[in-house]
Amino acid sequence: MTETTKKAPAKKVAAPKAAAPKAAAKKEAKSGKTVTIEQIGSPIARTPDQEATLVGLGLNKRHRVRTLEDTPAVRGMIRKVRHLVRVVEAA
Repeated sequence: MTETTKKAPAKKVAAPKAAAPKAAAKKEAKSGKTVTIEQIGSPIARTPDQEATLVGLGLNKRHRVRTLEDTPAVRGMIRKVRHLVRVVEAA
């Protein structure tokens, strides 16, 4: 008695998506609004997504300060780790 094995169908690899239009990026950059944040809490014993959010904001050690564009994405990241950062200045 011989067993037949079926091969799993080959997975298709999606082509990399095109980058977002540069016009939108320039539009946000021209707004001139920035937000300055300082890390006041340690990522030790935090969930991996909170630690990754801090890295995404450019922070990794306490008392580091970064000035970023004031976009909805950055505001959402700040809200996610609001217990670990302090908004120094919103201009």
